[in-house]
Amino acid sequence: MKEEALLYLETEEFIYPVSRKCLCVRFRAAKGDLARCSVIFYDRTDRSKQRYGILERKYRDRLFDYYSARVSFPKIARYQKYYFCLEDTDHEIRYLGRSGLQKEPPVEDCFEYLYTNETDVVTTPSWAEGMVCYQIFPERFCNGDPSNDPEGTQVWGSPPTRENYCGGDLKGIREKIPYLKDLGIDCIYINPIFKGDFNHKYATTDYFAIDPSFGTEQDLKDLTDAAHRVGIRILLDGVFNHTGVHFAPFEDLLEHQESSQYRDWFHVPSFPLRVSHHSYECVGAYKWMPKLNTANPEVRSFVIRVMTYWIEHCGIDGWRLDVADEVDGCLWREARYELKRRYPDVFLVGETWGYGGRLLRGDQLDSVMNYLFRDAVAAFIGKRTIPPSEFDVRLNHMLALYKEENDRVLYNLIGSHDTERFLTLCGGDRERLKLAAAFQMTFPGIPAIYYGDEAGLAGENDPGCRGCMNWEDPDRDLTEWYRRLIRLRHEMPELQKGSFHSWIADDERQIYGFTRRTPESICYVLFHLGQAEHTVPCPVEEEGIYRNTLGREIYLTERGKTGYRIHVLLEPDSVKVITNKEEKDK
Repeated sequence: MKEEALLYLETEEFIYPVSRKCLCVRFRAAKGDLARCSVIFYDRTDRSKQRYGILERKYRDRLFDYYSARVSFPKIARYQKYYFCLEDTDHEIRYLGRSGLQKEPPVEDCFEYLYTNETDVVTTPSWAEGMVCYQIFPERFCNGDPSNDPEGTQVWGSPPTRENYCGGDLKGIREKIPYLKDLGIDCIYINPIFKGDFNHKYATTDYFAIDPSFGTEQDLKDLTDAAHRVGIRILLDGVFNHTGVHFAPFEDLLEHQESSQYRDWFHVPSFPLRVSHHSYECVGAYKWMPKLNTANPEVRSFVIRVMTYWIEHCGIDGWRLDVADEVDGCLWREARYELKRRYPDVFLVGETWGYGGRLLRGDQLDSVMNYLFRDAVAAFIGKRTIPPSEFDVRLNHMLALYKEENDRVLYNLIGSHDTERFLTLCGGDRERLKLAAAFQMTFPGIPAIYYGDEAGLAGENDPGCRGCMNWEDPDRDLTEWYRRLIRLRHEMPELQKGSFHSWIADDERQIYGFTRRTPESICYVLFHLGQAEHTVPCPVEEEGIYRNTLGREIYLTERGKTGYRIHVLLEPDSVKVITNKEEKDK
């Protein structure tokens, strides 16, 4: 047994409540080292009252296996001692407690779980599981009201720059709600709409006013109401890490310097203050965006007031929080408590470009923008720079990093207003974009579409990725592909909420496959990135007739040495989603 690879800590990453009567326990071991892993709980006042949990291997990366179990209790989980029983592949059994591995069950040095408070329970809004999200950069989506166009607005479709305006607004988004509903969208995330400098509005100047170029507060309420009528949720972009230099408190600080009542709202090492990135902390050393001091209770109170205002007045369903990993964690903890207390179903997703576990410990946010996912898909499907085995390692490692509750609602994007368009990344190859979209729709989490990807928009990173939506001549074949994928995801519970298990990563033939499973059903997903046809034996659990839900192929089972299987023909650059559910229902 490779003791140096075993990892368990008494922290929320390894043991946490999914309800007040149920604990999730997680454990790490060397890849292929354990034949069996279990956890034994007992009441600290009565060792005879024992409960067992068998930990299942959930994920496997290059070096480790990751195990998980859920253990239920008749009452609130509290005052429980516990230890692990580990059996390796040589059938050697060892026990793990606080003092490490030993040959006998520990007595004095067991781990201990103390008590489950209500706010300890890891929860995410049920409506977010399985949804499909659509991101809109409002200035470039649709011009629904030319009367609010800024002076000098250019004709729709003009090449995007960091300075020009093309007239997109809130009425334009509302006008396209039928299009989004027909596409199958469940939620819209809208980039900043509050009064601010620049066309992107990430330099906020008034958090309680809609930017005049986008419309009015009533326009936002009308948009939200129209979306809600057809079952679409609305997320707004909250830019609370920094402001614009024309934000009233910062202007007051510039005017009154050290005597300003807002002196502690920003990070100013010395005075006099001037508009310069050398004079105060700012985001990305960009002088037009001074960083807020979110450790200041007054600032935290202000931010929570803003977040609450737009939920109350316009009925929005949640917030995407800009640069969330640079904000003081105490703000998100206070915001979560206050908002969830009043609006339990509000959804909070934060921007981070790496591992976001610090934000997802159950006391801050519900989800993060999953750029780890984007990077893996870009490398495997877009650029073809990694083989299936490496892709599998990255995905399993990523899923193992987060709690299952968070895995189901990770915001899985392949592009955004801060990246080059995926179609551009893969050199204009539409088939690669189709495969990437299919992977989004079949993988655990929230598939997130950046506006226009489904219409064939291309563009380099900012400002190229922020071009005007093509309403006149979209790529209709690509749009229909997205529509089919989204419909499939909505029709198959396995794709919305099922567990994930990869079963083939064939580097030679460029084939990657996995299953998605619920207690009631299972589907088999296969991706082939090679340029020659291959037939793959796919193991299935039941005898019967299977079909490819994205095509017309029918597969009959045959019995092999280890069970049933079907033979699947994979064409170059293809994807198959295979099930027997419809046949069984008939």
